[in-house]
Amino acid sequence: MSAAARAASSRSLALRLRPRTPQHGDADDTIMKRLILLAPIALLAACGSSHGPDADASGQPMVYASSARPASDIARCLDSRLSRVHVSKNNGVTDLTVGSSSNGSYFITLTPSNGGSVIKVIRGSGDDPPEEEMRFAIARCTT
Repeated sequence: MSAAARAASSRSLALRLRPRTPQHGDADDTIMKRLILLAPIALLAACGSSHGPDADASGQPMVYASSARPASDIARCLDSRLSRVHVSKNNGVTDLTVGSSSNGSYFITLTPSNGGSVIKVIRGSGDDPPEEEMRFAIARCTT
């Protein structure tokens, strides 16, 4: 190997051994990686809250689930666990209003489906019972 080839070879070796970014760039990369990893968690935490000005007005279900229990069993169970439950039936669908009949806190629709029921709960304008109590009653009555 000639002296020129060895010199060119040693220069390319020296260029390959040098770091691509300055030393302080590693700290910035670590911070960026952490931010990128934490961004989805922060997004989920922000979107997971059901409280807010648009949560009630949107008409989106607070709970939407299916159960193997018939609608009549679920309605009877909810009526025994919650106060001020008004039940009505229309074409096989059971509608429950929880709270005062004129200003319901929750509107529950129980639709028969394959021997079980589909449960849809929409939050009204009141807050009686509290949401936690309502969710607990739904969970107990649908399992």
